[in-house]
Amino acid sequence: MGNIKKTINYLKKNGIKDTYYAVKERISQAKQENYTYAAPTAEMLSRQRELSAGKNCIFSIIVPVYDPCPEYFCAMVDSVISQSYPHFELILADAGKNEDIMKHAANYQSIDKRIKYHRLAENKGISGNSNIALAYAIGDYVGLLDHDDLLTPDALYEMASAIEIANSNKITPGFLYSDEDKLSSDGRIYYDCHRKTKLNLDLILSNNYICHFLVMRREMIQTLGFRPDYDGAQDYDLILRAIETKAIVLHVDKVLYHWRSHADSTAENPQSKQYAYDAGKRAVEDFIRNRGYNGIVHHTKHLGFYQVEYLPDVFGMRPEVGIIGGKLLNKRNKITGGIYLADGTPLYNGLHKEYSGYMHRATLWQEADAIDIRAMKISPLAVAIFETAAGFPYIENLDTGRFDWRNGVTEDADFKEISLAFCKKVKKAGFTIVWDPQMIEEV
Repeated sequence: MGNIKKTINYLKKNGIKDTYYAVKERISQAKQENYTYAAPTAEMLSRQRELSAGKNCIFSIIVPVYDPCPEYFCAMVDSVISQSYPHFELILADAGKNEDIMKHAANYQSIDKRIKYHRLAENKGISGNSNIALAYAIGDYVGLLDHDDLLTPDALYEMASAIEIANSNKITPGFLYSDEDKLSSDGRIYYDCHRKTKLNLDLILSNNYICHFLVMRREMIQTLGFRPDYDGAQDYDLILRAIETKAIVLHVDKVLYHWRSHADSTAENPQSKQYAYDAGKRAVEDFIRNRGYNGIVHHTKHLGFYQVEYLPDVFGMRPEVGIIGGKLLNKRNKITGGIYLADGTPLYNGLHKEYSGYMHRATLWQEADAIDIRAMKISPLAVAIFETAAGFPYIENLDTGRFDWRNGVTEDADFKEISLAFCKKVKKAGFTIVWDPQMIEEV
């Protein structure tokens, strides 16, 4: 039923053609999806408890509570109590009116002193309520948890371990985030695993892929706080402002968070929180404005995903960008290249041009390891590097502003190898490489 609602809403917003391809792609993905959440074994958790005795990082988990389903609420609290890492406090800021929640919270508090329950006099919205919870936090890091979601039993241990390793290398992370998946309303099925990348500026400006599970240095999050004008996207706004502080950001490559999907959740019904996507758009607009970028932020056909349109020249506003590249399409409208990993592995290879790919990433601006010179614009600052790496002059097509690869390049040129060599030198020189999926070259 949830998928039917999503499809109808998508059709109303984007029309028949886009809906046709979206449904077709979703069916294809569903057939290929073979995800199983592998919970840590009892032996692993026991070992983590032993190792945790030697760690001293304290986490403050804050949860703004507003009349959740009591069953979901209790499961959320149980997921925190069951952590293999014991050094935490769970701060519950309850602005709801559900007496069952109050009773459950009082019972939990009586059996575990790490649980701190605060009954709020009024509902100040998710940001306002979160700020109240935040004021009580005393830990080294603050973790964000929704009132109906779950932490995996090793979530805090994995975060503490990552922080400890970073500290041993004289690094103090500003914030850390993990992978996540979705959980069915009955708590039986795990699906839509979101495997994330390291911090990628252009990707985070396209979508809050960081999301859950997030922990941030207490001093930083208490200084930044949550802004009520961005309710619904308050975490996204927080993350973007934290990035602006030049904080060190670490990705913990493991599923540590289960996002419960039910009728009222964004996971199940994206349309239920349109205001949240508008707030996210404003957060991105704030970010580019604070950076001095002249641009317009657009909603894309996928809710919660954005495109920054730079006016008029990206290179002029962002001197750190050395290359902007696009995707290569064959005559069957399939992607054959354009964006590559450092080892030359092509991303989105074989994907139809109308498909959006895993987590819609094939439609989003993102920083890249390498892109293909056949669909490439080069900053004037990087032209000399190109000519050294490629062995031939950079000729710009006056109509497209891109490298004119069809003129002045021999037919037997190994474009991929040339592209990798050039991009490696560009990155070594300190430039960023950005992929723009709207830039298309037919080959």
